[in-house]
Amino acid sequence: MRVVAKFGGTSLGSGDRINRAADSIAAAVEDGHEIAVVASAMGSTTDELLDEITFETDEADRAQIVSMGERTSVRMLKAALTARGVDAVFLEPGSDNWPVVTDEHGEVDVAETQRRAREVAAELDETVPVLTGFLAEGPDGSVTTLGRGGSDTTAVMMGKYMDADEVVIVTDVEGVMTGDPNVVEGARNVGEISVDELRNLSFRGAEVVAPSALSYKDGTLSVRVVHYQHGDLLSGGTSIEGEFENLVDLRERPLACLTVAGRAIRNQPGVFNHLSEPLSEADINVDAVASGLDSVTFYVDEDDAERAENILHREVIARDELSSVTVDESLAVVRVTGGELPNQPGIVGEIVNPLAEARINVHDIITSATSVALFVDWDDREETLELTQGLF
Repeated sequence: MRVVAKFGGTSLGSGDRINRAADSIAAAVEDGHEIAVVASAMGSTTDELLDEITFETDEADRAQIVSMGERTSVRMLKAALTARGVDAVFLEPGSDNWPVVTDEHGEVDVAETQRRAREVAAELDETVPVLTGFLAEGPDGSVTTLGRGGSDTTAVMMGKYMDADEVVIVTDVEGVMTGDPNVVEGARNVGEISVDELRNLSFRGAEVVAPSALSYKDGTLSVRVVHYQHGDLLSGGTSIEGEFENLVDLRERPLACLTVAGRAIRNQPGVFNHLSEPLSEADINVDAVASGLDSVTFYVDEDDAERAENILHREVIARDELSSVTVDESLAVVRVTGGELPNQPGIVGEIVNPLAEARINVHDIITSATSVALFVDWDDREETLELTQGLF
């Protein structure tokens, strides 16, 4: 099996942990597996270096300085592997066979990086390459960086371009947890999670795998997260399933929009529960929810609109903080989902502007970490779908 193993800063945070990492790599090699390694800077070296840059510096010098953490890690890990009889070599920007290169715009040069990655992969039956994570080489040979979480990006990118069977992210958590174990009781490991779920969590603060890395995952590449204390690269942890694709989707059935108005609803604890729970008890599915300071809007199947209106009206009558409920029917929703949406400044404008030019009224826009939902008149659904698909 061909595996790309990425070791995070915590997993390389001391000599003992580097020894543990080297042991796990050596064991996998001894079992006959092809292993490529991506190493982050030891511990919090990168942050410490950044904190010490208290003077004016250009981007080139800054990249050179912060690269020293990863450069040190690969040398330490290569030496530890050599001491175990493993034929290893460290690779960094400037090395003859360094794979990750960028173009003049600072973006990954996909064709050249793929070509170089294949050359590195061709030597895996003889050598374990130890690559600096986070770093890339510019077209002029300068050192550049891949941004926050760049070591994860390096690992999954290399896994894809080297035709690996699996990418293993070795970190300081036991895979993906049901909650933050430092905050909640009884947090446990999740055996499997989809790319869609993890990207949503990652964009909302879950520091497991960098969102930018998951955009390189395809359906054939396995990605797994394990704790550095586990000691076995080939088992345990959380498996990340599937792939995240750009998708423009039209809901096939029309929706009704029910808006409940009230005084400072957002500041009233429990109001949302009082409204949503009776809808659930009546088996009415809520497709989407939007809220403002003085209103909450529920989107439900149009066939359920009358029942939903009566249910919400009873809550309005029962509660002084609520004033009225109104219904707007025959709406369509077009959803745009994509791995790179959150990394594209102005993307909502790019999606909405063509609709405005076509004189299509957008009733509502609801965004999440990885999707944009457009609510328009039912009669405008096909044109909205066509215009939006044209953007992707």
